Amino acid sequence: MSDPRYQIDVSVVTRFLAEQSQPEHQRFAFAYTVTVHNSGQLPAKLVSRHWVITDGDGKVEEVRGAGVVGQQPLIEAGESHTYSSGTVMTSQVGTMQGSYQMVAEDGKHFDAVIAPFRLAVPGALH
Repeated sequence: MSDPRYQIDVSVVTRFLAEQSQPEHQRFAFAYTVTVHNSGQLPAKLVSRHWVITDGDGKVEEVRGAGVVGQQPLIEAGESHTYSSGTVMTSQVGTMQGSYQMVAEDGKHFDAVIAPFRLAVPGALH
């Protein structure tokens, strides 16, 4: 059982960006909006991210970096932080998953898991 002091829930909503895509050049742009909710008992700072992006052809790209969209938000217990970002793939369908590296107010480092989610051009999946 995990420690109730360190509980982060991550939800993601995705959107295909037709206006930024060029299907004839195998360029498919997607936006995603992430909500990071601190359901734990202590404030926690999101210090870094690790994404694993897999396109429909099985090509994997890993992205690591500080914070999210230039921020390292401190998320109070019971509060949320929402941000939007995006990615470009060479296929119409793919997945993203990963983790956020967090530091709680008491100094404990822990990971918040980002469950796999799908990126897909509307109509690409039957």
